[in-house]
Amino acid sequence: MAKIGLIDVDSHNSPNYALMKISAYHKSLGHEVEWAAPLFGDSYDLVYKSKIFTFTPDDEFFYPCEVIKGGTGYDIKSKLEQTIDDMAPDYSIYPEVDSKTAYGFLTRGCPNKCKWCVVPVKEGKVTPYRDVEDISEGGRRTNLILMDNNVLASDFGLAQIEKIVEKRYRVDFNQALDARLVTDDIAQLLAKVRWITQIRFGCDTPKQIVECEKAMQLIDKYRKKPASYLMYTMIDKDMNEAYTRLSHFRDNKRVRIVAQPFRDFNNPKQIIPQWQKDMARWAMRREIYASCDFKDYEPRHGFKCKSYFEQI
Repeated sequence: MAKIGLIDVDSHNSPNYALMKISAYHKSLGHEVEWAAPLFGDSYDLVYKSKIFTFTPDDEFFYPCEVIKGGTGYDIKSKLEQTIDDMAPDYSIYPEVDSKTAYGFLTRGCPNKCKWCVVPVKEGKVTPYRDVEDISEGGRRTNLILMDNNVLASDFGLAQIEKIVEKRYRVDFNQALDARLVTDDIAQLLAKVRWITQIRFGCDTPKQIVECEKAMQLIDKYRKKPASYLMYTMIDKDMNEAYTRLSHFRDNKRVRIVAQPFRDFNNPKQIIPQWQKDMARWAMRREIYASCDFKDYEPRHGFKCKSYFEQI
């Protein structure tokens, strides 16, 4: 019986979808699967390393066996073999995931070509991937964390959301929805969804502010109670633009901000400017964001962020 080791190089809190499928595949062959421990490295017959981000430091431990590296962090073209990709994920390697929760994709890919995103390069245009009944394991798992990158751009994806409403699943599209695609009909559909958490949108450009505001108003029009929203916001080189865009939602108590400095996936040695780090911290700290303008934010004793604007 072969012994298989798994390594999530990014070490994120959320389950690694690829590693769950790899685990399921090898267990179906009767192999023993566990998280790889360097101390027992010589006991493995095969080790898999998964790395999503190019800027994540690599795992430097030596394993005296075949090591398969996969994920965008190693190679943007890397994909699971079809036999492995067709496996249902093995949730047992993440015991913290409760029996009602499932992770998966309804669609893969995205038609947009945002400079900060590798999805269109890696996966191409949006295409059907899985039926929601497969992800929910026939309805046994009713809380669905769906990782689609642009589900609203797909007729198949919209049909799956209709099924989600029909089956009364609770969902979270954790990679955000494209507000620009929220028509009146789609807003009616999204208003019927049982959301686990906030409805997430991307708001990475000035033009998307208007689109996000419009989408929120349309969805709320069809709900008995206004929804809560989360905005994913990218902080790029233009400080004034980022400041204006992130500040826009401060007066809306139903909106939370997730801010991230722009990451150049082609430059793993990229140095993030301090002002971007401070702006992200300000926006992510809800109590500070709601009560304090960024220019008055004091991330370090004696330093206020208005100093950044004086240097421009």
